[in-house]
Amino acid sequence: MTTTTPAEPAERIRVALVDDQALFRTGVRMLIESQPDLQFVGEAGDGAAGIDLVRRTRPDVVLMDVRMPVMDGITATSRIVDEQADEGGPSVLVLTTFDFDEAAAKAIRAGASGFVLKDADPEFLLAAIRTVNAGTTVFAAAATRDLLRRFEDRADAPTVPPAFADLTPREREIFDLAAKGLSNAEIAGHEFVSEATVKTHISRVLTKLGLRDRVRLVVFAHEHGLVGRDAAGA
Repeated sequence: MTTTTPAEPAERIRVALVDDQALFRTGVRMLIESQPDLQFVGEAGDGAAGIDLVRRTRPDVVLMDVRMPVMDGITATSRIVDEQADEGGPSVLVLTTFDFDEAAAKAIRAGASGFVLKDADPEFLLAAIRTVNAGTTVFAAAATRDLLRRFEDRADAPTVPPAFADLTPREREIFDLAAKGLSNAEIAGHEFVSEATVKTHISRVLTKLGLRDRVRLVVFAHEHGLVGRDAAGA
């Protein structure tokens, strides 16, 4: 009689953690180590040490606190994204105490792939890690709504970037739906096209506007007052 053992995942997701609270780091490390498809590669207590950790361990995903001594998470995120850009680099998932604040917004502009609340359910954090590693962005609950409100309340009139004029009418339609938070499947249903077609349009939109991903697209759209703009003309 022969016995077999369950096969381990061919390639585990390498996760690094940067946070100044030792107890929080211990909890997250234990959570990640309990997952067969995740590998905890190291931790750091401030942004500067976090940059060095990323250089040494080459993680796939970095969990990054926003407010830390020595160097904050925004600066660290920006440097990690810039340094690792040519090599693909890790996805940075920001950890924040609030649904959406200015610090989280700055982290997204700096290159983070999304953010989750520190008190999120363990299952949500694990799902967020897997999601950003797969190339999809993650927003904490209610964050998109808070983002919209933040830019709607601004007193200064936004300007339309010249690059927006390079989008075709169909690309502007896709842009608007993506900026409103619709998924590829929802956009496909709305436009009566395939998800593959939507992905192609999104990729072209990001390239023309010089944006890294859909998180930046949402921020870009609301910063410049482009949500709901007539698709036929800028």
